[in-house]
Amino acid sequence: MQFSFLHNTTIDFIGKRYIFFGVSAVLFLVGLASLIARGGPNYSIDFTGGILVQVAFNQPVALDDVRSSLIAGGIEKLELQSSRNAVIIRAKKQDINQDEFSNKVMGLLKAKFPNNPIVVERTEYVGPTVGKHLATQAFNALVFSFLGIIIYVAFRFHSSIWGASGVFGIMHDVFVVFGLFALFNKEINLTSIAAFLTIAGYSINDTIVVFDRLRENLRYLAKEDYATVINRTINQTLSRTVITSLTVFLVALALFFMGGEVIHDFAFAMLLGVVIGTYSSIYVCTPLVFEWEQYKRRRTAKFAKPYKK
Repeated sequence: MQFSFLHNTTIDFIGKRYIFFGVSAVLFLVGLASLIARGGPNYSIDFTGGILVQVAFNQPVALDDVRSSLIAGGIEKLELQSSRNAVIIRAKKQDINQDEFSNKVMGLLKAKFPNNPIVVERTEYVGPTVGKHLATQAFNALVFSFLGIIIYVAFRFHSSIWGASGVFGIMHDVFVVFGLFALFNKEINLTSIAAFLTIAGYSINDTIVVFDRLRENLRYLAKEDYATVINRTINQTLSRTVITSLTVFLVALALFFMGGEVIHDFAFAMLLGVVIGTYSSIYVCTPLVFEWEQYKRRRTAKFAKPYKK
């Protein structure tokens, strides 16, 4: 038995499309203003490089305790990795040199673990994990993947505008979440990049489900007005969309509150991405298809008028 709700809804999504186009524009502007105000994204050590300090404890310690002691001492942008009794601390570039940073770390850890002897095994500068070459490759991969999505959706639904609308929805979702990361001064690291890519996949999947039902309805409801068909399509898929999004949202919510510091940014991005991705499938991608069809019909009608002397 399939669980569903929101039966027989008759919401006029197309009639309210300009309101939500305006909402998207506001989200774009907020994200852009946040990026400009902060001088660009808040990149993590993966992109900027920093200082690495490896310390060895006499007895095992919990990473959460190490993290809390360093954050309390003012070292916030850091990554931790443990191996037996050793802990590797990577932090963004500091205003102090690596020896002073090492001494600061040791002072904080000794205060936190007074009965657990500590020694510094190494201190060094580390370069960014993501170099310019890798960033360029990632950008090229995104461009080609977008082209692939356009071609696939255009082939499947016999219209390139459907593919372009789907890709615009992906770009819309990723940029809005990226802008909200800047607004809340969240770090852009490899984990958040993984979340952005997950959001992109989730978004296009949800959009294709709506497009697939729209294609069927256009075949069986050919005599209906185009806006009526789209509204009926979105209302028919609304239950599935909300249930799917809600389950993913609840999982991301659990990760956000109980997943720990390491996965916190990933969960935060997914919480935003699920909401924005669902919104774009309903209020951005499909209305864009409607706008294009209306434009084509107006243009056809214009050129179909008889010539008058």
